[in-house]
Amino acid sequence: MLFPKLSLVLNIVVLIPVCSGLLLKSNWVIDSFGMESPARGILLSIYLAILIFSTYLLFKFDPKFVMSLLFIQVVYKLLSPIMVGSVTNPVIISNLLIALFHSLSIVKLAMTES
Repeated sequence: MLFPKLSLVLNIVVLIPVCSGLLLKSNWVIDSFGMESPARGILLSIYLAILIFSTYLLFKFDPKFVMSLLFIQVVYKLLSPIMVGSVTNPVIISNLLIALFHSLSIVKLAMTES
């Protein structure tokens, strides 16, 4: 279960500074996520939920829950460049790279489940 656990760690390592930046209204947040808005607040709540659930699953690992979390993330991360209409935004670029890594974890989980 190395890859799925690394995916959870990746979520945690990425989301702690991202959530902190959003909460503290850091300057880099405006460049990456735009001006403060209700949409940014909704995004922060989603990121916090992923961070909390990733942390929980790292210690209480359940393959089905991990696969569900990672699958939802891959779907939204692959949809993000379509919705934004660009692949040059740093958030979109990181989303695509993380989606690739999480996809490998999903394959590993699916192989152990069958």
